[in-house]
Amino acid sequence: MILVLKTIMAITWKDILSEFRSRDTLSSMMIFCLIVVIIFNFMFEPGSTNVREMVPGILWIAITFAGILGLNRSFIYEVDHGSLLGLLLCPVDHYVIYLGKMIGNFIFMLIMEIILIPLLIIFFNLNIFSILLPLSLVVFLGTLGFAAVGTLLSAISVNTRAREILLPVLLFPVVIPILLAAVKSTTILINGGTLSDTISWIKILSGFDIVFLVLSSLLFEFVVED
Repeated sequence: MILVLKTIMAITWKDILSEFRSRDTLSSMMIFCLIVVIIFNFMFEPGSTNVREMVPGILWIAITFAGILGLNRSFIYEVDHGSLLGLLLCPVDHYVIYLGKMIGNFIFMLIMEIILIPLLIIFFNLNIFSILLPLSLVVFLGTLGFAAVGTLLSAISVNTRAREILLPVLLFPVVIPILLAAVKSTTILINGGTLSDTISWIKILSGFDIVFLVLSSLLFEFVVED
C-alpha cells in the first residue's frame, strides 16, 4: 500500500513539475476561459436576470472545453517522448498509473477553476459569496467525475491520428449525467437556493464519480495494452 501511494504521488508530482516548467497546459486552459468569459460578457448586461440564468451554463462550458484542452495533453507528452512504456513497466498495477495521471489532471482543472470563478464574479457582477462553499462542493464533484472518465478516454485517443478530435467525441456522451447534475446544482445555488435544495443532484454527482473512478481504474489496464 505504501508503494502504491508513493507511486501515485510520484506520477502526479512528475506531471505537476513538467507543467510548471512548460506551462503549456495551464496557460492554454486559462486563455480559453478568459476568452469565453469576455465573449459572454458582451452578450449580457451585468447584474441582469438573464445573467444569473446563463452563468451556470457559461461556467460549465468553460470548465468542460478548457478541461478537454488539458486532458488532450495528459498522455501526449508521454507518447511523444516515449516515456509511456517506462510508466507501464513500473512494478505496480496499471490502475496506479491511472490514478496518478487522473489526480494530476484534476489538480490542473482545480487551479483553472480557482481563477475562472473570480473572473465570473468580476465580469458579471455576481454576489455569490454566501453560496461559495456549496458551489465549491458542486464544482469539486463535477470536476472529479469529468477528470476520472476524461483521463481514461485520453489514454484511448492518444494513439490515434485524430486524437484532438476523438477525445471530445468519446467524452461528451459519457459525461452528460455529470454535466447535467452540475449545471442543475449550480443554477439552483446561483438563483438563491441552498445546499439542501441541491442534495439530490449532489447525490447523483457523487454516485457517478464513484462509478467512473472504479470503472476507469479497472478498464485502464486493458486500454494501455498493445
